[in-house]
Amino acid sequence: MSCIDINDGEARIKPEFILPKEALVEKKEENATVSEETDSTTEPPNKKQKVTGRNKKRPKLVKVPRSSKLCRQLWCMRIGEDPKTKCTYPNCVFSHDITTFLSNKAEDKGTECHNFRTYGMCPYGLMCCFGSDHIEGTGNRVNEELWAKFENKPPVTNTLKKEVQQLLWKRKYDFTKALQAHRAAQSEMSKQKAEEEKEQKKKEAEKNSVGKQEDAKREECEEEKENSCISEDTAAKMGETGLATQDTSVEESEKTKAIGPAPGEDLVKLTSREKKKIDWRDKLYLAPLTTLGNLPFRRICKRLGADITCGEMALSVNLLQGSASEWALVKRHESEDVFGIQLCGSNAEAMIKCAELLDRETCVDFIDINMGCPIDLVYKQGGGSALMRRQGCLEHMVRGMTKVMSMPLTLKMRTGVYRDTSVAHSIIKKAKLWDVSMVTLHGRSKEQRYLKLADWNYIKECVAVADPIPLYGNGDIFTYEDYKFQKENSNVAGVMIGRGALIKPWIFKEIKEEKHWDITSSERFDILKEYVNYGMEHWGSDSEGIEKTRRFLLEWLSFLHRYIPVGVLEQTQKINQRPPLYRGRDHLETLMISKSAGDWIKISEMLLGPTPPDFEFLPKHKANAYG
Repeated sequence: MSCIDINDGEARIKPEFILPKEALVEKKEENATVSEETDSTTEPPNKKQKVTGRNKKRPKLVKVPRSSKLCRQLWCMRIGEDPKTKCTYPNCVFSHDITTFLSNKAEDKGTECHNFRTYGMCPYGLMCCFGSDHIEGTGNRVNEELWAKFENKPPVTNTLKKEVQQLLWKRKYDFTKALQAHRAAQSEMSKQKAEEEKEQKKKEAEKNSVGKQEDAKREECEEEKENSCISEDTAAKMGETGLATQDTSVEESEKTKAIGPAPGEDLVKLTSREKKKIDWRDKLYLAPLTTLGNLPFRRICKRLGADITCGEMALSVNLLQGSASEWALVKRHESEDVFGIQLCGSNAEAMIKCAELLDRETCVDFIDINMGCPIDLVYKQGGGSALMRRQGCLEHMVRGMTKVMSMPLTLKMRTGVYRDTSVAHSIIKKAKLWDVSMVTLHGRSKEQRYLKLADWNYIKECVAVADPIPLYGNGDIFTYEDYKFQKENSNVAGVMIGRGALIKPWIFKEIKEEKHWDITSSERFDILKEYVNYGMEHWGSDSEGIEKTRRFLLEWLSFLHRYIPVGVLEQTQKINQRPPLYRGRDHLETLMISKSAGDWIKISEMLLGPTPPDFEFLPKHKANAYG
């Protein structure tokens, strides 16, 4: 079966792993009971529930009051230091009683602190849920030799500086260059529009002029015929000669116009500084994934073979407001050698300002404009895929951003807004004149979301239009065979992988080694351990950081359970195939393939300890892309 055939919707499992019908009936009854309990507690019994798409009934995180938290200045207090000299805020609302705090602190979740063992010091100190590894009395032990390697060279960059945040809060950040680029882009567009109108009028005038000349010559020929005794054959020859002379003169005049110097407005204006260059050919690009494309997940994919990584979609307006949570999305780990930031916005001026801000304050290799987000909240504000129908705003945005950036600018788009109207090819034609470095095309429209297979035939058409700009294809790549077939058939410069990496992040390794990896449950569990350790580095090893790590792990497990081990399959799995009810080759594998959120919570408890009382989890996304 070829890579582009529509599958029957169910993966083919070896008979010995398929559960008997009795187990299927029991499972259905169990799910029905759980569903009834959920319905009775969340919604009226008669109201129909949405079973696919984004889950909006997720429980909110409960925040601990500040008075019960230890003051941040005391967290990393070393052995022998005086706590009174640490906090200098006279009206601090946090607790400063270390002894009481430690006596009331919950039991540790483990005996080894990953941060302490890796960096020589735990940045969460007395708050750490693995504090027994480094807390002595009322202070923290530090491995000075190990800590010296990381103290002045942290592995994570692009952290928002406090002074920059305050300037943004007070709206005193200097955006002079961005405002100049904004006005220059407006001027260029108005000039271009005027030139196009002038050219159109000129063509109409020339057309009218040629028509009048032909009429005049025709009248002259008729007069000559009447007044002379030349034969009809000779007259015909004269007419042909006259027309040939006329065509030759028109061709010569057109050639003369083309050979002459181009007007100043048509010349490509070079920037004052040389821009960074990226070799885009034959790279594996991890898609910017909202919620799940966080830094710990990108580190996993990077280790498993991803070449290019990109941060989660960041809103330009929130970055300009100095939002700490939004700036967390642009953080970069040292292992990410080719890293970009994806910006989403609907206002050209705000996007240009944000491009200048990121160019100054962060270390990134490229900035990507999000033109594919199908979320209604973003679309209704004019951002994401709405930019595909706001091409004037898009052009203004791109022209201005390229003027303030010292790095490449890329575009990520869908085929269009509506399923029956593809407009990506027309945008790509225009983008060739806007100094865009690379374009990524997801082979679905905004309307389609993930319900249909990606249209790689249309991607192939757009590759020809984009030349010489490299174009990346995106959609339904789940095996190295899919990758090889679509890349060779469509001639794309590279491939972006999204859901395929969420379901099996080792897809990058499979593609590079050109084989199916029959990964065992213990190997998969080791990857989850690695993710949890990275999560504690990124979100923290205190109680709040642990629960954040747990939430993101559970969100990821809502995709990971869709993977069917190679040793269980009769035929290669496709991304839109739903597995039948089956069992794994061992207990852990059976637990990992479960569709129940309760089983995902059990996996998280194996890694992060017991969940807090009254813990609830509902995945943010539900699978709606099965055949």
